[in-house]
Amino acid sequence: MGTGEADGDVKRDLLVGVAQWLASPGEPTQNLAVALSMAERAASLGVELLVLPELWSCGYFPETLAEDARRDAEPLDGPRAQRLSEAARQHALFLAAGSVPERDDDGLLYDTALVFDPAGRLLARHRKAHLYPPALEHAVFTPGDRLTTFTDPALGTVGLVVGFDGDVPEVARALGQRGARLVLVPSACEVERSSEWELVHPAFALVHGQWWVQANQAGSFGSSTLLGASRIIAPTGTVQRWSRRAPHAISSTPTGPRTRSGIGIAAQVPPLPVFA
Repeated sequence: MGTGEADGDVKRDLLVGVAQWLASPGEPTQNLAVALSMAERAASLGVELLVLPELWSCGYFPETLAEDARRDAEPLDGPRAQRLSEAARQHALFLAAGSVPERDDDGLLYDTALVFDPAGRLLARHRKAHLYPPALEHAVFTPGDRLTTFTDPALGTVGLVVGFDGDVPEVARALGQRGARLVLVPSACEVERSSEWELVHPAFALVHGQWWVQANQAGSFGSSTLLGASRIIAPTGTVQRWSRRAPHAISSTPTGPRTRSGIGIAAQVPPLPVFA
């Protein structure tokens, strides 16, 4: 959870998977079963790093999100986290377990992303800092107060964001400055924001020389439709592998040779002088 090192390249040929489905609002037991089955399936495909979507545990339906999240919220060391840790250890993979409702000791709720290593250890957690205004997330969650990067010998320096965090240019820039060459993004992005989804993140990947791995929920519930289109974006800004709106889809691709640390448009262009 620290700032990591400047040279944050990932090992070659890391097989990455993204899990995409529509979580059932207010059905945490069912949703956990799906998440665990995704981990099992990914392991059978040889995936070494699996990324789950945002708020898969409680579902993402704005009209009931407050109630669903409060009922589903657990502390970081709660039963759900223990099951996810066990899954990572059982399948010997890095599990970026999407984000889940976290309740802290003061009773505050956070939209919190968790990452477990193949031994089941909690490598990192990130509390979503930029809550999405149209869905009134600020009425449900407390925003986190920091960005999150972590370093692992296999993954290098990794940036961890949740949903709308990843749309903020300053966030992408800060992660690049910390040396992150891999950015993990669990999301619950709606179809209304498809243009931003299509254009913004490939641009960030290109500018900062990063791989972006985005796992999004997919499908319709009531009046809400989540986009899907989960994908893996290369540092060239090209989408290497993606899924449209099919539920229960896993896409995987070897990351291949990494861009060298510091390579990227933002790193190559010197800062301009500022005149008063």
